[in-house]
Amino acid sequence: MPIFWLSEKNLVFPDPELADPEGVLAIGGDLSPQRLLKAYNHGIFPWFGPGDPILWWSPDPRFVLFPAELKVARSMRPYFNQRKFEVTFDQQFETVIRNCAARYRPGQGGTWITKGMIKGYTRLHEMGYAHSVEVLKDGQLVGGLYGIALGRIFFGESMFTEVSNASKFGFISLVRQLEKRGFRLVDCQQETRHLASLGARSIPRKKFLSYLEKNEREPTLKGSWAGWGEEENG
Repeated sequence: MPIFWLSEKNLVFPDPELADPEGVLAIGGDLSPQRLLKAYNHGIFPWFGPGDPILWWSPDPRFVLFPAELKVARSMRPYFNQRKFEVTFDQQFETVIRNCAARYRPGQGGTWITKGMIKGYTRLHEMGYAHSVEVLKDGQLVGGLYGIALGRIFFGESMFTEVSNASKFGFISLVRQLEKRGFRLVDCQQETRHLASLGARSIPRKKFLSYLEKNEREPTLKGSWAGWGEEENG
């Protein structure tokens, strides 16, 4: 299948079902907030290396988590019962995304979270669409994650951890908060063992796109989530 070239002046994306077998759909365009929002609304996300042109993806199958299917391992329960970490929302967005960018990942020559990506997602945060979860230990940031919320779907982007189980603690805390507020789906994009252990699973792209179509009619919880989770921190 052809890979489509995007114009910087035109925000239109091709049909996600036209992605190649690896999930690559298009190349080019920009990382403006308007284009990013349009991409996520259509099941498309950017992923590319430093110095490379922007690549837009829509993989099949899609790895997702339904909040009601969240699995919390027995080994994680003491972390919550004893409140070993504190969790905040939207307090240190840019710090979280920069920590995610700096995180070493085996098999990757460099980060895919480029300066342009940081700028684009930070702008979305300022607009109330992108959100961060911060995990603290003794007041110090030791883990976190970020993503985009549209309607009742949260599109996860990346996470980092400095101590064992910090990012997992943050992810579980986020999913619990999302379920309370009626979110139906967490998009994890592509499969990892870490997320599979938490209950995420693959669904066909066509099914994922049908969820997005219904999601367009849902209101977005736009704005700061800074008050989320305060009751859990005691």
